[in-house]
Amino acid sequence: MQQTDGTTVVEDHTAAGPPRKRQRISIASTQDYKEISLLGAGGFGVVTKACHRTTGEAVAIKRHHHHHLLSAGSDDGELLLREARMLDACRGVPFLVGYHGLARDRATTGELCILMEHVAGPSLRNYLRRRRRRLLPEPTVRAAMWRLLTCARAMHERGVIHRDIKPANIFVGGDRRTIKICDLGLAIRTSDTPPRARAGTLAYMAPEVLLGRTDCDARAVDAWSLGCVMAELVAGQGGKPVFDGGGDEVGQLWAIYEVLDMPDGHEHDVLREMFPVETLSRQGFDVLSGLLAFDAENRLTADAALRMPWFDSVGALELPK
Repeated sequence: MQQTDGTTVVEDHTAAGPPRKRQRISIASTQDYKEISLLGAGGFGVVTKACHRTTGEAVAIKRHHHHHLLSAGSDDGELLLREARMLDACRGVPFLVGYHGLARDRATTGELCILMEHVAGPSLRNYLRRRRRRLLPEPTVRAAMWRLLTCARAMHERGVIHRDIKPANIFVGGDRRTIKICDLGLAIRTSDTPPRARAGTLAYMAPEVLLGRTDCDARAVDAWSLGCVMAELVAGQGGKPVFDGGGDEVGQLWAIYEVLDMPDGHEHDVLREMFPVETLSRQGFDVLSGLLAFDAENRLTADAALRMPWFDSVGALELPK
């Protein structure tokens, strides 16, 4: 519902249960920004870099493709508003891309888009691809993982689960001293009532999600994904996922089974063979194997991982070229 004061009033239907109290949301205009360049595109839509015409502040503007265009008041509009609320709930979370609010795109028919912090650097996926098979020093991996886990812990403390942490949703600053998680399009609240819809990217999807379980601690989903990210940082495989099932759920489960202990009790430490002590210290491997525990009940949470001895001494992040 558009108001004369430039705000839009919407009901929150994004969580289970009856509609919440109406909320008044201030909405800016994309006309306040000069769009500069395309930052990325995918199935969801596009992200462009823009500059505020008055302040000069650089931002990223996230739009959906035409068939996903979202406007307040539509059913689909709740999806974008849900992401905006997740970002708003996580304001101030360290190492998470900042949220600047919503804007209405006057160039179209008034669809909404999201204004976010602009991180002047590549995604972690592209960074690792450019490095190809060059290994990262373990102190660099530790510094990066400390930041990513700190972000996840803070999100979980706010009651938000990301559900799609992967190198493509992590950005590296232009000076390679900053790393930030982005894209809360699939995020949920810990209070959301099961059954939760299956979501995420197969190569980073936790076993319990692939198996359709809904009785596990939702935080474990993010912990698994972070374990997959850590494995890629250590592996030096040019950004290739450690668990690659060829694009289907059954294949993904078998890719996991082949590396971790089989559900039938078979024990063979393939994971340690993949990451020998020459590549990853014992303390570092304790974190990796804890995040990649097959059973969600035995998996390290982000908070528990940060308490491991590996993180007793964390230096500044400086990713090599």
